[in-house]
Amino acid sequence: MKISIDVREPDREGKCAIRLIYYAGSYLDPETGRRRHKRSREPLDLFLYDKPRTPGQRQHNRETQRAVEAIRAKRLYEHETGKHKLDGTNALQASFFDYFQEVTDEKARGSKSNHSIWVSTLKHLKVYHELPELTFEEVDQAFLENFRYYLTHKARTKSDSPLSRNTQSAYFNKLRACLNQAEREGLIRDNPTRKVNGIKAENNKRVYLTEDELRAMAQAECRYEVMKRAFLFSACTGLRWSDINKLTWAEVESFYDGCRVIFHQQKTKGLQYLDLNTMAVQLMGQRRGPTDRVFKGLKYSAWHNMELLRWAMKAGITKKVTFHSARHTFAVIQLSRGVDIYSLSRLLGHSELRTTEIYADIIESRRRDAMLSFPDVLSVPKAQFEEV
Repeated sequence: MKISIDVREPDREGKCAIRLIYYAGSYLDPETGRRRHKRSREPLDLFLYDKPRTPGQRQHNRETQRAVEAIRAKRLYEHETGKHKLDGTNALQASFFDYFQEVTDEKARGSKSNHSIWVSTLKHLKVYHELPELTFEEVDQAFLENFRYYLTHKARTKSDSPLSRNTQSAYFNKLRACLNQAEREGLIRDNPTRKVNGIKAENNKRVYLTEDELRAMAQAECRYEVMKRAFLFSACTGLRWSDINKLTWAEVESFYDGCRVIFHQQKTKGLQYLDLNTMAVQLMGQRRGPTDRVFKGLKYSAWHNMELLRWAMKAGITKKVTFHSARHTFAVIQLSRGVDIYSLSRLLGHSELRTTEIYADIIESRRRDAMLSFPDVLSVPKAQFEEV
């Protein structure tokens, strides 16, 4: 155990808050494969003057420094004698805001959209709590229930509108995920997430293309050739934009008489093996160097999204098509062709089957056939008339 003294930045009054930082070794994060330090922070009810100007302020700083060193020595002694543990009282007094920030910083290595949700969640936590410090001890069942109420009834966007149901759910789930990670790291024992229900997300309408519409897109002219190839590649493989954008030729391998891509998903970090059909291989174009991107020049911006809509309109499609619509298209077409839900879940790289089950609700042709084929019990069978 290593304990250091951390002096914070001065506030408006020129006072610097003080805290202790506990270092308790490191561990291997099973999700990222990276080694993380197990740290905990204990805010102290003490401060130093940043620029002491009077004899009284200088005397205050000397006495405070001696007091802080005494507390640090006491904590080290408690640990060495077995009385102090990370999951004990001192850990509960550690700053939850600081821990949440650490976890958020780790998420910056993943997708930008996921990281931005973590950042926004922390902002809303600070708005809700109002105070500059929040300890693990304060994050109990009541805190979670009240934060959930804040998200669903009080929280506002930058444009001063209520948060959407799915945004509420995403923010609350990040708080739950952070507490679950703290429990796995041994920082807390009594995890309040088990006592509080989450915020159920709504199923947004998923824009997808039919086979005929996808053929029309393939035949229509697109201003950006690489965007057209990448979109069609997504529609016939189910890959996300993030995975297509970073795909390199080193990840494309010969497999029996065809090709397969072996890559780590940008969103879930899981390793995926995906065999490519003939159309997908054709859309990749000519093989280049191992480190070259397969879809070199592919970009994401509001301008490119607008060009995607223009391309769809040229194909006679008025739907609000986004790049992710290609992934939805892949899922719907595969289900319509009879691919079972479990196989589709593996193809899409979903970590949970319930995520894939959402697509089963939008297979209109099956629902229509099922309704129209229901037997007519009101009419008398023809055989009965013949017998009479």
